[in-house]
Amino acid sequence: MKFLIDNALSPDVATALNRVGHDAVHVRDRGIRDSDDETVFDCAAREGRVIVTADTDFGQILARRNVNRPSLIIFRRRTERRPERQVALLLRNLPGIVDALADGSVVTFEQIRIRIRGLPLAGSADR
Repeated sequence: MKFLIDNALSPDVATALNRVGHDAVHVRDRGIRDSDDETVFDCAAREGRVIVTADTDFGQILARRNVNRPSLIIFRRRTERRPERQVALLLRNLPGIVDALADGSVVTFEQIRIRIRGLPLAGSADR
């Protein structure tokens, strides 16, 4: 799977995902570390990458644009903040969310649950 790791997360997340065979880049690898969320969003869409972030603003962009790509993984504020724990959580749950990400979804990792919402966001319900 192809991932674009947002500036809200450590570059170590991309490194760890690459180590286990995924195609992951951090925004700094694309020279857009200081860019606005719209630019990051457009990069992910253009490259067919899932955005991985702790920033909920990407959900607003998805809703405003009413598109079904790129998919989005959000680590909510109470989830683990250490990169190695974030990667472990993602990898442990990836088999169960890979189809949703391929179809176009927002996957939110919360303290005690994972929420999956299909795209486009307008008119969709939680699954």
